[in-house]
Amino acid sequence: MGVRRCPAAAGDGAGLILLHIVARGRIGRSPESELVERYLKRIAWPTKVTELPDKGGRLPALEPQTRRVLLDEKGEVMASMAFAERLGRWRDDGVREARFLIGAADGFDDAERAEADLLLSFGRATWPHMMARAMLAEQLFRATSILAGHPYHREG
Repeated sequence: MGVRRCPAAAGDGAGLILLHIVARGRIGRSPESELVERYLKRIAWPTKVTELPDKGGRLPALEPQTRRVLLDEKGEVMASMAFAERLGRWRDDGVREARFLIGAADGFDDAERAEADLLLSFGRATWPHMMARAMLAEQLFRATSILAGHPYHREG
């Protein structure tokens, strides 16, 4: 799956971060994949999804100015506004890519966690990986909507 650019990102895409989801496992054609696509299509920033096998496979090369976010049960539980503020700060600091990694069934090891810029959790419950991907896509849409001043998000 290539990089999807929206009309707002036409041209050089300056100032917009590539939102790159790197996930273990293939989502295939499923209700979860429809949710992921629905939200990714609505995001005004460039997006990309890379699927890797459950074990092995090569992670895409890590370019300079990339932030790595691991979805991890030991991660920080962030409110949507705080997540949007973090993306906005990275954008304003010139970050080119925010890479969101969803691990295999056993998650990430301590070395991988230590290399991450952010460990993010969607709560203390365990979520199926395909649901986590759909939830991430929705939160990325919500965060970019908040940053754009769009009324999608309602606080409180």
